[in-house]
Amino acid sequence: MLEERMSAPLFDSRFTCAEVSRGDVSINLVHGGSGPPLLLIHGYPQTHVIWHRIAPLLADHFHLICPDLRGYGDSAKPAGLPDHSNYSKREMAADMIAVMDHFGYQRFAVGGHDRGARVTHRLALDYPERVERACVMDIAPTLHMFDHTDQAFATGYYHWFFLIQPDGLPEHLIGQDPDYYLNEKLKRWAAPGADFAPAARAEYLRCFRNPKAIHGSCEDYRAAAGIDLEHDRADRGRSVDCPLLVLWGARGFVHRTYDLLSVWRNYARDVSGYPLECGHFLPEEQPDELAAALKTFCQVENNAKQ
Repeated sequence: MLEERMSAPLFDSRFTCAEVSRGDVSINLVHGGSGPPLLLIHGYPQTHVIWHRIAPLLADHFHLICPDLRGYGDSAKPAGLPDHSNYSKREMAADMIAVMDHFGYQRFAVGGHDRGARVTHRLALDYPERVERACVMDIAPTLHMFDHTDQAFATGYYHWFFLIQPDGLPEHLIGQDPDYYLNEKLKRWAAPGADFAPAARAEYLRCFRNPKAIHGSCEDYRAAAGIDLEHDRADRGRSVDCPLLVLWGARGFVHRTYDLLSVWRNYARDVSGYPLECGHFLPEEQPDELAAALKTFCQVENNAKQ
């Protein structure tokens, strides 16, 4: 079921809100533009609104489809199962396939930031016949990061270990002041002086104040530390077959900590990439450069067919 709704806040008149249902889970999204399909998947603790600055730069070249992951934004936020499997990247990837099925796209390009990049990685592994090209933004593979945990990682990414705690502990603590928590995340992970549009920040806060969103995002991380690792270990030795573009912030933790291209070449066959001059939030800190990178990368194959 695809339900078209209203115009999309923070996006121009070419974009429309919609909702796609997959079983009992509804996925909220914004889509618009014209051209080949490009699925863009946000990360923590944000929503599809993270793409608002690059959407107008790409709308004349692609049909952009920007969903909220389950547990985030205005998508469904089911209670987590005991094994957290309903928040696994495999389930989130299946949500994205349902979205693209509803638009009639059998093959598509995908770009993911942060948690969305982890869904992108799983999409490329589970649906190689569907994903033409993939871009992951500011991450190393989940399995690699857990397998190489040290004090620097545990300090810089403390939230990975905080959000997975049981018995509603992180939900309760974050819920005491979700505005402070979200604003602190934006400040810590962005480069100094980064500019977040006030309307975008307000939208992130609106969504994150929902206790179900806090729970859903915690479940995302609990799945990452459990069932996602099971899936990743079962796939150890498998490579992403499609071309993979790796982008990251030159002023962020990932850049300081990992030789990203070398790491990703253990997980994908055809890897290219480079850093952008920013912190963690590439789509908002460097929209022009990111849009140019996506346009060049995603249109290589299309141009070759002309």
